[in-house]
Amino acid sequence: MTYNLLLDTDSYKASHWLQYPPGTDKMFSYVESRGGRYPATVFFGLQYILKTYLNQPLEQWMVDEAQGFYQAHGVPFNAEGFTDIVQRLQGRLPLCIRAVPEGTVVPVHNVLMTIESTDPQSFWLVSWLETMLLRVWYPTTVATQGYYLHQLIYEYLVKTADQPDGEIDFKLHDFGARGVSSCESSGIGGMAHLVNFKGSDTVQGVVYANRYYQSPMAGFSIPAAEHSTITAWGRAREKEAYENMLQRFGQPGALVAVVSDSYDIWHAIATLWGSTLKQQVIDSGATVVIRPDSGDPKTVVLRCLNLLAEAFGTVNNTKGYKVLQHVRVIQGDGMTPQTITEVLEAITHQGYSASNVAFGMGGALLQRIDRDTQRFAYKCSSVNINGQETPVYKNPATDPGKRSKAGRLDLIRDASGYRTVVLEDQRQHPHSLLETVYEQGHLLRTFDLEEVRANALKG
Repeated sequence: MTYNLLLDTDSYKASHWLQYPPGTDKMFSYVESRGGRYPATVFFGLQYILKTYLNQPLEQWMVDEAQGFYQAHGVPFNAEGFTDIVQRLQGRLPLCIRAVPEGTVVPVHNVLMTIESTDPQSFWLVSWLETMLLRVWYPTTVATQGYYLHQLIYEYLVKTADQPDGEIDFKLHDFGARGVSSCESSGIGGMAHLVNFKGSDTVQGVVYANRYYQSPMAGFSIPAAEHSTITAWGRAREKEAYENMLQRFGQPGALVAVVSDSYDIWHAIATLWGSTLKQQVIDSGATVVIRPDSGDPKTVVLRCLNLLAEAFGTVNNTKGYKVLQHVRVIQGDGMTPQTITEVLEAITHQGYSASNVAFGMGGALLQRIDRDTQRFAYKCSSVNINGQETPVYKNPATDPGKRSKAGRLDLIRDASGYRTVVLEDQRQHPHSLLETVYEQGHLLRTFDLEEVRANALKG
């Protein structure tokens, strides 16, 4: 199917151009997080949306297709207005979109982007695009959760590791590709994960980050076993399965991850890895990363560390915490912000450095979130009627938390922090943090991934 922007909306949007007051010729809307799980958001993903969906002009076939659809669907459609955009404006959308630089960490209840009409005959386009533009909630929420997980893990590394800055980028690995609803979701969400970390098995996420944020290689992975590559050898040949991993991938400086709970992980560590194969592990020069994949995470990880420490030994780092020799552990089953915290707390309490453990997240990373995780909203805050600016807002008596902002809005930062301000006559505040990223159908400002990552690191 060829993408048609005019079909990427909600059905009720089709009749809205008939519902505004007579004389309306301008509209201004904004996007914000109205609160939620985290106190701030990492704004990310708008560039992907603009490049993919808004950087191409409308064409007449889109209008014709949409007209036939909405007529059969039972709602009116502004074919004349969209045809006017195609013919008079060469299909370029008469909008100005301004947004905070991608990667910026902004406290909730503040404007993140604004959308303003620039042509009086098609002011209603601002509302029409709400459905599509508000999907920025998804990459922003993934990047936001990653930001706080980055802070969490880094805190334990600072406490227990000699080189926290050198380790943090690869402490949370994206295992989420199979747990999302579509290929595009894996690309968008996987790309958002890479704002805060560099380890990923979600190929589409890396591809999207490379393509849409100009990265030569946004994420990295290592050779790793799955259960089928172990169990195909049969239980009697479990040792040979592990030995094959060492022979194929074990070399000085390499990392090799091997799932080891297909049968009995305690036997696998104590008898196979820690005894029969111990010298081969040492002689390979590789670091073998043992992956448990079942059981209570904090209990299993700690016991794995104890067994590996007994077999391979540890050294104390400069902060007095134990670091395993030749081996590590990655826990990828059942990982959430809460269980990661529990694992880190359990192992550090027993004197192990966070250097010994990495984490993988799947569904909880890319799928177990929704628009209400950060309560994202796209609201109209100002219209012009007969040339007169009119601030508009909603304030439901049944839910004061849904009160929206009124007026033409901007975002600034002063001594008190980030603030959303109401503009008077000027188009933007002299100290505005919002940048014009899209205007009159053209993408004006782009970000590469390193700039986005740098913005997030600033906090």
